[in-house]
Amino acid sequence: MPVSKKIQGMLSRSSWIRKMFEEGLLLRQKLGPENVFDFSLGNPNVPPPIEFDSALRDVAGQTLPGQHGYMPNAGYPETREAIAGYLGRKFKVPLTFEHIIMTCGAAGALNVTMKTILDPGDEVIIPTPYFVEYGFYVDNAGGVARLVPTKEDFGLDLEAIRSAFTERTRAVLINSPNNPTGRVYDAETIRGLAAILEEKERLYNRAVYLVSDEPYNEIVYDGVELPSIMEFCRNSIIAYSYSKCLSVPGERIGYLALHPELAELKDVLGGMIFCNRILGFINAPALMQRVISRIQGVQVNVGEYQWKRDLLCEGLRSCGYTFAKPEGTFYLFVRSPVDDDVAYVRALQKRGILTTPGVGFGGPGYFRIAYCVDDATIRNALPGFAETMMESGGR
Repeated sequence: MPVSKKIQGMLSRSSWIRKMFEEGLLLRQKLGPENVFDFSLGNPNVPPPIEFDSALRDVAGQTLPGQHGYMPNAGYPETREAIAGYLGRKFKVPLTFEHIIMTCGAAGALNVTMKTILDPGDEVIIPTPYFVEYGFYVDNAGGVARLVPTKEDFGLDLEAIRSAFTERTRAVLINSPNNPTGRVYDAETIRGLAAILEEKERLYNRAVYLVSDEPYNEIVYDGVELPSIMEFCRNSIIAYSYSKCLSVPGERIGYLALHPELAELKDVLGGMIFCNRILGFINAPALMQRVISRIQGVQVNVGEYQWKRDLLCEGLRSCGYTFAKPEGTFYLFVRSPVDDDVAYVRALQKRGILTTPGVGFGGPGYFRIAYCVDDATIRNALPGFAETMMESGGR
């Protein structure tokens, strides 16, 4: 067999998101593109802000000595300084460029983190539902993912997290605003989680890191406030991507930010800078580093996503679907009218509607809708959602 048994097994559990996206390509050929309503992939459709376009043109038009050459493995110091200054003001934490490492998106940042902090067999607690590739990132570093269900409303179950700790626990990985639920964890929850980490650090006499995956941290609605983990936890690491806030996922640009009081900070930084090279990412793209250094704090028009959220929620609620209205991201996690969420997703697919089953996120009985699509896609899909609901006997 040309593929290792391990990878063969992983392929069978691989991302439902990509699977549905690829099936959508075939469905377009069969039904015609105008009859396919693709909510499978979180590919931003709101255009990048004009500040990004302007900065990109300016940077691309420059001619600088060595501008396409190798750089320090952590990234350009001036880019890291710009990010540290912005985050320091935002989080009220004294960050400097030394606390920032430029990465190839949040996925690169998380892989670098796991490779740096995990010994084989170390455990990472991950609340579910969750972005399924987290498990693969942990496994890439020889770690073990310990999945812990959230509450009925998708809030963190702190007692369940406390109970999941063992002497091998090295990190807790959270994602807020959350993909796929759109839930934002409030300050009280983060404070309680940080207290648990401190308690377990004393018990096991080892550092436990709170790692927060935050590619959606600017996409929040209705005045909801997103607390910073750095305010409550000194052993905190933020993995960030500009993919969603600037609508540039194909550019693969992000960073790691480490709390200045992180345990064994010097060693962790050194390990991350090393892993940023040996994992094959080498450096975050030079052109994008120069661009984002000019536009810290700039983001897409979040109001457009809020409009799409409200349009979709109103339409689905009138069809009889139940869900928790998302506080952030551009995802809606909907309860399936039948127990088998895969079967229900297949039923929607017959009407040209592509969604992702909740089982693919560790949340069976639900399905995810990525509403980062044209308004017309939402409106034109609603009759199919209604017909599938009626056919299921859910209404």
